[in-house]
Amino acid sequence: MISPYVRRRRLAAELRHMREEHGYSAHRLADQIGVARQTISRLENGHVSPDEHVVMKILRLFDVDQKQWNQLTTIAQEARERGWWAPYAHQMGRQALYADLEAGAVEIREYHLNLLPGLLQIPPYAEARLHAGREASSGELDPARVLQARAGRQQMLERPGGPAYEAILDETAVRRHAAPPDVVGQQLDHLIHIGHYRDNVTIRVLPTAAMISGHLPRSAFFCYRYPPDDPRVVAVDTITDDLVLTSIDKPGEVDSYLDLYEHLRATALSPADSLDFLITLTEQLAHQPGR
Repeated sequence: MISPYVRRRRLAAELRHMREEHGYSAHRLADQIGVARQTISRLENGHVSPDEHVVMKILRLFDVDQKQWNQLTTIAQEARERGWWAPYAHQMGRQALYADLEAGAVEIREYHLNLLPGLLQIPPYAEARLHAGREASSGELDPARVLQARAGRQQMLERPGGPAYEAILDETAVRRHAAPPDVVGQQLDHLIHIGHYRDNVTIRVLPTAAMISGHLPRSAFFCYRYPPDDPRVVAVDTITDDLVLTSIDKPGEVDSYLDLYEHLRATALSPADSLDFLITLTEQLAHQPGR
């Protein structure tokens, strides 16, 4: 499986570069191949599935060689694929975007400031967070579908050849009772188990006492690496939406987040010390009322 989103953005960049290299404006290109100017704009924005016939018209106009023809038509076909999440995207909320970004990634790295990672949440924790959210309480999302989507995304980590996954958890995220105490305890037990027994999953805790010089993260963010030639992608979690940056159109901003992640990683506890931290926290929680 590949990420249709990432392939759309790569195709858009390749076609835009080709047009500019041949000295064509978008308006001139549209006239030459007999389509509306808006069609070229949508294609080069990468926000909609590409029309393969339009793509082939562009490739013929610029007389690309067979190797480039095969490469770009393949990318166009993959950009039109519909992942398992597509039929339910409107019922999944933001998870549809993340399912798309996770598809085909060879490496996923995440920093979480206040909550535990969706890819590592157990169903009771995920359900508690869902019902605490505005979208579920307002009827904007289907709770059952959202929980199914969470499970579907987690299966991605278990597939053969699945991505290497690393999460840096701020101490605030692991200490915050974002669910009932018994659920939080089960969730921490799950993190410890995964950290011990899943070879492709690494968990690091960033203590609040850690000295962090320079820029401090203000929100959770997620870094994705794909096979060679596909762009690096960073998604930033905000209150109302998600900001998606690619190395194609925002290389400097992507590099800033990648550098920030490496800085946090160097400051965080080692995987072994992080698991010891979680074990200690779980033991403390076990003596609190409600466990």
